[in-house]
Amino acid sequence: MTDHYDALETREPAQREAELFSRLPDVLRKALAAPAYAERLQGIDPAAVISRAALARLPVLRKAELPALHKAAPPFGGLVAGPLGSFGRLFTSPGPIFEPEPVHTDPWRGARALFAAGFRPGDVVLNTFSYHLTPGGFIFDASARALGCAVIPAGPGNAEQQFELIEAYRPVGYSGTPDFLKILLDAAASAGRDVSSIKRALVSGAAFPKSLQDEMKSRGIDAYQAFGTADLGLIAFETPAREGMVVNEDLIMEIVRPGTGDPVAPGDVGEIVVTSLDPQHPWIRLAIGDLTATLPGTSPCGRTNMRIKGWMGRADQTTKVKGMFVRPEQIAEIGKRHPELGRLRLVVTRSGESDLMTLKAETASVAASLQDELTATLRAVTKLGGKVELVASGSLPNDGKAISDERTS
Repeated sequence: MTDHYDALETREPAQREAELFSRLPDVLRKALAAPAYAERLQGIDPAAVISRAALARLPVLRKAELPALHKAAPPFGGLVAGPLGSFGRLFTSPGPIFEPEPVHTDPWRGARALFAAGFRPGDVVLNTFSYHLTPGGFIFDASARALGCAVIPAGPGNAEQQFELIEAYRPVGYSGTPDFLKILLDAAASAGRDVSSIKRALVSGAAFPKSLQDEMKSRGIDAYQAFGTADLGLIAFETPAREGMVVNEDLIMEIVRPGTGDPVAPGDVGEIVVTSLDPQHPWIRLAIGDLTATLPGTSPCGRTNMRIKGWMGRADQTTKVKGMFVRPEQIAEIGKRHPELGRLRLVVTRSGESDLMTLKAETASVAASLQDELTATLRAVTKLGGKVELVASGSLPNDGKAISDERTS
């Protein structure tokens, strides 16, 4: 049995990097045909964006901005150049955010993730993601069919009918949330229904803790995780190595300091930013709001693309202090004004009826003048008073948090 979907997965990392960035200028030109990108990227020479350093100088587009953009210039906020009729399906997600489906094969890039999870051409797959208006069901449906599988478009819920489908079609694969897989298995056991044909699963959309992973294994199901969004499709996926997740092909992933577009050091936790090379619907530095960190080296499974630890929390740590919003971007601005500092963390607590802010700053210096300067900068940037605590370099957690709200009520 072939271990990899194609040769792209095992090419030399430098070869992949060169190929991705050789394609990026043309993708940028296509993006610039959309009015919102033309405005955001004004003055950018696509031919010059051929490295990670050059890409990092482009502005970040935050997913949190999309609902307002889509409302102001429906349906896609001026970020899509093609006419609506050039797409296959048109979806919506909460926000609302509107998503078009490109028409080429495997538009959501999910076939690789299914292959890594053990799915093969000719398999029958029970797909329990929702098919109603949101892209989830169609992402996994299109991916499985691109791999050569037959798909049962079951959607979520209605366990009794699911049992009939499983007993009739005998699917070997499952795609859906891990929670619903457990619900199905438990309900089948209680009702005496036979769902034993399901031997492997690709799950997404909810937490898949080790306890549930072990339970699936004990019930004869080899289950893997995939990480994606409705905008980009499958971004990264687990492989038989079970060491983090491998980033999908045709994507450029950056990990940046929350609130900025600045790449973090390798291994540091930061926000995921993705540039896609889909010419019909490119995304240029889309910050999706999720935290992760890279893993060093390549996967023992032989895939050579970047590896990430998986989902590690949300990057949007905006909180309200004394009636005013404090954002990660502001903490990043403090760091820019004091480049001699290491990690920064604003800790918000409460004493009686009052909010308290303490900025913890890593530094090799304990000079009183630095503490005074930082106190002034904290007030200037946030418009709020707070304390400054200088701490030893490397003492703050590497978890991507710029703001820690520790108020209990």
